[in-house]
Amino acid sequence: MSSGLISVRNLTKDYGDNRGVFDISLDIQEGEVFGYLGTNGSGKTTTIRHMMGFLKPDSGEVLVNGLNPWKQAPEVMRDVSYIPGEIAFPDLTTGTDFLKVQAQFLGVKDFTYMNHLIDLLGLDPSANLKRMSKGMKQKTAIVAALMGDKKILLMDEPTTGLDPLMRETFLELVREEKKKGRTIFMSSHIFEEIEDVCDRVAIIGNGKIKDVLSLYKLRQDTPRMFRITFANEAAAQEYVNRVPEAAIDGRGTYPGESAAPDQDRQYENASRLPGSSKVSFAVPAAETDRVIKATKGLPIVSVDETHEDLEEYFMNIYRKEIRQ
Repeated sequence: MSSGLISVRNLTKDYGDNRGVFDISLDIQEGEVFGYLGTNGSGKTTTIRHMMGFLKPDSGEVLVNGLNPWKQAPEVMRDVSYIPGEIAFPDLTTGTDFLKVQAQFLGVKDFTYMNHLIDLLGLDPSANLKRMSKGMKQKTAIVAALMGDKKILLMDEPTTGLDPLMRETFLELVREEKKKGRTIFMSSHIFEEIEDVCDRVAIIGNGKIKDVLSLYKLRQDTPRMFRITFANEAAAQEYVNRVPEAAIDGRGTYPGESAAPDQDRQYENASRLPGSSKVSFAVPAAETDRVIKATKGLPIVSVDETHEDLEEYFMNIYRKEIRQ
């Protein structure tokens, strides 16, 4: 595995009772939006706190832009903006006061982008910091992080407290930051937002990395599940007669091929319940054109196509662990 702009090597922080992170290795490439997906307590925040230099590893190391955050925190912070999972503001009166202090710390002299963020997020910075709602505090933290124009963004559950409309606004901001060439590491337990904006995702559970995958490959390589409703039973049966060679068998292999690497993934030949005009089956993504062309000349009422999304992939990993 090649080294990235953020590199985590065999990181372990053991709090006892199976709490912490254990032998984690990750590489986040420059310009990448990298998702970190896991349930609460899975180790996401512990990992990010090591990237920020807040924690010293028991073993292993973290490098951010080639620097050790624990030993070289001031140098690392020149390139990093951070949205914490738990927001604790300093003893200041208003959001405006906080943003002014933050701007001075970051060396921001042009407030054009900061004001743009405030307007976009609907933030009232004149509000009392201590009386702000969770959502308003989150917006304030987002503005404070993004206005710094840093090359790396570390974000721990950044949409916590945001309503669905504001969450989409934030995700659009992430897309804009990616276009600027930012490297973004974002933890979440919300599948949709990770799938919407990230290039790759690491799945963590019980402090251990379960998998690292490309979301592009997930969308392109996972099987397609089809449910086709025909106008009558005869058309449905004719279709079933046409497509068996396009579908793969229940072992997860094509005829003559060796066993598929994931034996838990089962595909079905096209099937029809007696008396039904509906046909259901699953095929690899590469077979989609063939199974659609097989409908030529047949009267169709509807075609529904789905594929395994990130949530299903995540749940399959955890189901496999339970079985083992």
